[in-house]
Amino acid sequence: MGLVRRRWLSDSQRRRALPPTILTEIFGGIKTKNIVSADFGKDATAGSDLQRALKRGHLIRDDLPIDQSTDTAAGREASAPVKWNTIHFRTPCLKEDLLCKVSEPVRDCCHKVTVVGAGMVGIAIVNSLLFQRITSHIAIVDAFPKKLEGEGMDIDHGSVFLGNPRIDYDTDLCITSNSKVVVISAGVRQTPGECRLDLVQRNSEILKTIIPTLLGYSPNAVFVLVSNPVDILAWVTWKVSGLPVNRVIGSGTHLDSARFRFLIGDRIGIAPSSVHGYIIGEHGDSQVALWSGVNVGGVQFRDILPNIGLETDEERWFEISKEVVRLGSTVRCLKGYTNTAIGLAVADIVHAILNNTQRVIAVSTLVQGHHDVCQETFMSLPCCIGENGITNIVRMRITELERKSFKASANIVHNLQKDIKTT
Repeated sequence: MGLVRRRWLSDSQRRRALPPTILTEIFGGIKTKNIVSADFGKDATAGSDLQRALKRGHLIRDDLPIDQSTDTAAGREASAPVKWNTIHFRTPCLKEDLLCKVSEPVRDCCHKVTVVGAGMVGIAIVNSLLFQRITSHIAIVDAFPKKLEGEGMDIDHGSVFLGNPRIDYDTDLCITSNSKVVVISAGVRQTPGECRLDLVQRNSEILKTIIPTLLGYSPNAVFVLVSNPVDILAWVTWKVSGLPVNRVIGSGTHLDSARFRFLIGDRIGIAPSSVHGYIIGEHGDSQVALWSGVNVGGVQFRDILPNIGLETDEERWFEISKEVVRLGSTVRCLKGYTNTAIGLAVADIVHAILNNTQRVIAVSTLVQGHHDVCQETFMSLPCCIGENGITNIVRMRITELERKSFKASANIVHNLQKDIKTT
């Protein structure tokens, strides 16, 4: 008969009662009504010690190999005592019985993205990455475990609708290992009465604490800064990390440029994606709208309206530039925070990195030497973005007024960052 093995698939509390079978009587030692024992014939095996032993406790002889431990009249001496041992059944493992392992799964895929900060902005970035199927492996890190676990579980429960991504979440930075892109959206909010310099210094202290550890776990990652003031914190990250400048990117005016294009498209009644134009400089009040380069279908607005964007513009297009500056504050006033648009903007940057697209995007980078800027300052310019971060900065042909405005913006940022301690 060979070795008899028995399996329990689950706890008895979770099993539904099944109709009795012949196996119930033979292997379970349970007598059932309307069940007739198997007819083994009238030979010696029909009522052998083996069959009785199997009913009592599933015994086998210990003096024979398993494949010879049958008890027949021809196979044993009548006077020889029979020794039996109880069979020890192996507790089954469903995973092992279901899957035949061929190789070890890859722990960290080549397009892993880490998001530091599980606040409104951080989760909006995660959702944008997942909803657009930009990556299928995300690690989320935050200092508040309950909030983090809740957000992580919420995403896990919807993973079946998102292409089954892998979501890691923990307060320990070790889960960020081998990330291709590290997005930092963590930071403290400005308290009442706190000056902007104090806010920058507090956020800088956070970066000085986490950047070396993140870099240790992901030495080849591209770092994308989202926390505000983004230009200064991107500069702090570059100084603290010691990374080449191409691998530190601030989200900069990518969102401002999107707002700019939306307002123009909305006014003339075409899709915002068909409007081409950029906001450069600081992600803040001193940003510069480049009206000299705005075009639709290759048609320059300046060719139609030479003074567009200036105070002398009769159609008052310059009001759009001022509106872009106010929009962030307007949204925060209405809903308490901004997260959806910035989440989409950052996901767009990450997509360009992971797919090595070399797209031109207005992001914050080192602008020293561009447009007469002499300071070591991070601000936004149109940049080509690929697998290694920023590969090129577009040498823009801008007007003298735009150049002066850009330089003034650089002075504002530099005056704020010059007192920041990076060591």
